[in-house]
Amino acid sequence: MKVAIFSIIALVALVLGAVAPQKSVIITYPDATPNDIIDSAKSAIKDAGGIITHEYKLIKGFAAKAPAKVLESFMASANDYHAVIEEDQMVSINSINEGS
Repeated sequence: MKVAIFSIIALVALVLGAVAPQKSVIITYPDATPNDIIDSAKSAIKDAGGIITHEYKLIKGFAAKAPAKVLESFMASANDYHAVIEEDQMVSINSINEGS
């Protein structure tokens, strides 16, 4: 019985350890970027266990939740179409903090 409980705990720890933390990001590309480059980037995120949360129409880019490792590979890959990766966060027009 103790072996079974230990096995279950070990399995849960292994699964939780294997799940990479996800970051919410916005990834944009220059206007001249071909669509296949952007499609390839979206596929890489999906293959790494991330999700595309929004596809932009007015700019070449998308929002995603992706593991940090795959985002590092975007930054490291040198090609003619450099992706700009920004953390997706709330933006406010108010410069005064209500709590201050």
